Amino acid sequence: MSNGVSTSLFHPQDRIQVFSNVRIADGSKNRGSEARTTTPPISSTAVTISGWKVQEIAGRMVEISGRHGSARLTAAFCLVLDAQMHREPTAWVTLPESTYYPPDAAEFGVDLSALPVIRAPDGSMAVRAAEELVRSGAFGLIVMDLGREKSISMALQTRILGLAQKHDTAVVFLTEKQTEEESLSSLISLRAEASTLRIGTGYSLNIHIIKDKRKGPGRVYQEECCGPAGLH
Repeated sequence: MSNGVSTSLFHPQDRIQVFSNVRIADGSKNRGSEARTTTPPISSTAVTISGWKVQEIAGRMVEISGRHGSARLTAAFCLVLDAQMHREPTAWVTLPESTYYPPDAAEFGVDLSALPVIRAPDGSMAVRAAEELVRSGAFGLIVMDLGREKSISMALQTRILGLAQKHDTAVVFLTEKQTEEESLSSLISLRAEASTLRIGTGYSLNIHIIKDKRKGPGRVYQEECCGPAGLH
């Protein structure tokens, strides 16, 4: 993030960096109030999808998969935008090879100054970073872009799920995989497959729920968009 500052989030040997102008506070007391004093402006390209909301996945581990990173990013940023609109602090954890283009996210309507970005050297470090973020209780949504990383310690997943339930935090994993490939684990409460289809000068974002422990699979969220090129 070009306007952020880089500082070490954990012990220097972990080589995990956080890029943000946002102060990360401990505890969940400020969530929804002091954490955000205003609702971020919504741009003309902002996409919010009925039913695809952070409130629906609070306290759960969710996986957004798909073959194309742009579709996964768009689906994830719909959640980030929804969280910011409801004053829920959000953090983004990524790997060196998996990231997004900040100007596109800003054009999409996301308030980048309120989105801490943590870059980890590998999947294991990324999950450890996410665990600490969930443990703080300060975030309503944490997105982890794992790219092609497909193996995460069950012990770490179990701890993250317990913390997510305790703090009512939505934890979203972004993974690159085919529909028939298995979810990260049985602890994933909801799995969605994201895809896009070009329609004229815009595109259609499709989010197909292929696993949902609460409501069952089969739902499809669809929205015609005209967002920035880098997000579709």
